[in-house]
Amino acid sequence: MFRPYLALPLVLLAAPWHVAYANDVVCHVDYGGEQRVIRAAPTYDPYVVTPVAVGSYFLFRVLFEHPARALPGIKITTFADREDGPVPLHVAHFPYPAAEGGHFGFTGEQFVYEPVRDGELRYWCTLEQS
Repeated sequence: MFRPYLALPLVLLAAPWHVAYANDVVCHVDYGGEQRVIRAAPTYDPYVVTPVAVGSYFLFRVLFEHPARALPGIKITTFADREDGPVPLHVAHFPYPAAEGGHFGFTGEQFVYEPVRDGELRYWCTLEQS
């Protein structure tokens, strides 16, 4: 006896849009000689995404809004970590799916400068399979 409710999960797994959700945003960050990789998975709730401390001055936040949302996209914000709270220094928005642009991914090479200490944070991001 055929049970259509049992076939539905197989149809969903085989759908081509399912593969599109398997990407993570992977950012390569360089600050003061410290190089690190920051990975962000798609999320439905932007309020749960917290910034990552980079050095003693910067906070780096990657928000990858889930492709199933009405307006999916990628928002990268670099903050100054000040005593009175974070202050945004650099904000970049990218549509999803993002167009990969060679060696420096979909963002290109980005530079953010400290307004007080004269330091430089450099980053670029790609989409990679999770």
